[in-house]
Amino acid sequence: MGKKTVLITGGAKGIGKRIAYHLAEQGFNILVNYRTSQKEAEVLVSELESRFGVQAFSVKGDISSPTESEQLMIKCCTFVDGIDILIHNAGPYIKERKKSDDYSIEEWQYIMNGNLNSVFYLTRLALPYMRKKKWGRIITLGFDRVETAPGWIYRSAFAAAKTGVASLTRTIAIEEVNNGITANMVCPGDIIGDWKECKIEDGIKAVDGSTPVGRPGTGEDIARVISFLCSQQSDFITGSIIPVTGGKDVLGKVFRVEE
Repeated sequence: MGKKTVLITGGAKGIGKRIAYHLAEQGFNILVNYRTSQKEAEVLVSELESRFGVQAFSVKGDISSPTESEQLMIKCCTFVDGIDILIHNAGPYIKERKKSDDYSIEEWQYIMNGNLNSVFYLTRLALPYMRKKKWGRIITLGFDRVETAPGWIYRSAFAAAKTGVASLTRTIAIEEVNNGITANMVCPGDIIGDWKECKIEDGIKAVDGSTPVGRPGTGEDIARVISFLCSQQSDFITGSIIPVTGGKDVLGKVFRVEE
């Protein structure tokens, strides 16, 4: 089938950028989706092509919109012959700590559309290409223990959306198993700031006493797991929720109100 093509939503910065680097190094062609980070996306695709000799394209689109998702997929398919791997990396998040009833309707819809509905919009558009080839990979991102539907104080919208994505991911896995398509969720630990774009060798040089393994997590920790899920050898793994946390209890005390 030749080189496979990966679409990474929110791929211009952060963990998405590190995923793009890692998969390009493995020989995948890369489609970098962005909403506002045009300059970063264009610089990234240029670097991916020059460093790794793959095809790379930047594609603008707000995946929280069904119309823009359709336009995004149409544009992607002017560059390549369909999508082999879809990585739902983008996930809007409101940093301000709010109780459930303090969210405005607009904020709630923003989180739901960007985290949950977007997975439905793009997956339904990518599936026909994967079914035609009898091969595909769909990878979503969640948070630790998402499959248990935990309460997450002050993060009700995000937690509810990602819990929905976990269920949807497992449903897709069951529905598409006969089409050679797997669907899995990867749950990053507490990876923050510049560490999102760092390599594992950078993390090994640092110390993080709050993480059992003793070092901070990096974007490459996530990218390496995703890379295996993209491979031919991962076909026995589907419907899985995979935590990559360094052993840290990420939610910690968030189940209760702090005194």
